[in-house]
Amino acid sequence: MDVVIAKNDLVNLIGKIQNVVPTKPSVPIIANILIEAMDDQIVVSSTDLTVSMRCYMNATVIEEGSIALPARRFFQLVRELTSPQIKISTHLNEIAEITTGSSVFKINGMNKAEFPTLPDMKGSPEVTFMSSNLREMLSKTAFAAAREDSRYMLNGVQLQISGQRASFICTDGMRLAKVTSPVIVDPDVRGSYVIPLKAVEEMIKMLENDEAKAVVSLSADKISLECGQLLLITKLFSGQFPDVEQVIPTKLAHQFAIHREELMALLRQVALFSSGSNSVRFTFETGQLHLAAMSSEIGEGRVSMPVDFSGPRLEIAFNPFLLIDILRHCKDETVRIGLNDAHNPGLFTDSTQAQFILMPMRLSETTASPPELSASAT
Repeated sequence: MDVVIAKNDLVNLIGKIQNVVPTKPSVPIIANILIEAMDDQIVVSSTDLTVSMRCYMNATVIEEGSIALPARRFFQLVRELTSPQIKISTHLNEIAEITTGSSVFKINGMNKAEFPTLPDMKGSPEVTFMSSNLREMLSKTAFAAAREDSRYMLNGVQLQISGQRASFICTDGMRLAKVTSPVIVDPDVRGSYVIPLKAVEEMIKMLENDEAKAVVSLSADKISLECGQLLLITKLFSGQFPDVEQVIPTKLAHQFAIHREELMALLRQVALFSSGSNSVRFTFETGQLHLAAMSSEIGEGRVSMPVDFSGPRLEIAFNPFLLIDILRHCKDETVRIGLNDAHNPGLFTDSTQAQFILMPMRLSETTASPPELSASAT
């Protein structure tokens, strides 16, 4: 292999692919990236055996070839180089020579044959999104996923395809996020797919070009996303995602609008006094919302704001940090809140087709474990 590539292009490519390389590889070869030079392109691939990524970049290919190089060491070297052009050559015994100006570096590599073959998704059903739309849907749901929960299905994002509509759903048992949008797909395509959170986070980073088309290919155990010069393929979680539709309120006793930024600011203030319980009491009265939190160690905080609420007094408690997360992922100046009583989840919506659900804390025992969204999540 003999190839010349612009240093900035290679750094940009590395930035897109490096997070897929595992920090603690289960087998030595996946600590490497595969570099291939062909057809006036350099192709770089990485995998952790669950999530795989392939990037394409234009280059001057003098001689085609391939080599697997240790990812971290190669990435560190490329970032430190100052020359605008980098030449990569391979020699016998799987040694790569990196040349920039008068500097020469040699890195021991491995043969391409040892690198895992990326799955082939050709012929799979495809769903087409606008890049900006897909990024927004993933961002508005992934934040609500569980992190390292023993109920591993909660550590992913569920994609549902039905009736030429796509829904992304996430829950950690205390909160739920759901976004739905029409998509370009064959009307007969339908199914449910749970995408690992790591893959979703990489997808969000991929979707930088708002005007580009993003094509998602679906199979029973894998899903891929192709956008521009990037391709990501991931295995899916196997199992049953919780049936969360039953916890999304369809009838609400109280629905009203509230100023999003003001509520976030007051929640950040009063949350300082929620140490231990992570609970803030919301008291709704006609035209007013009062927020209160108390800690035996710190003291207490009370704040108020005007709100478009009418009716009998309503008290409910929420985890302020989870609610701030929800409000951050709403896009409008105001959000709508739907409530029934102190014991049932609240519904938060904006002008998009996003729904955010938050379970209340117990008013009388705010330090006790809060109820969860769905027993079927266990």
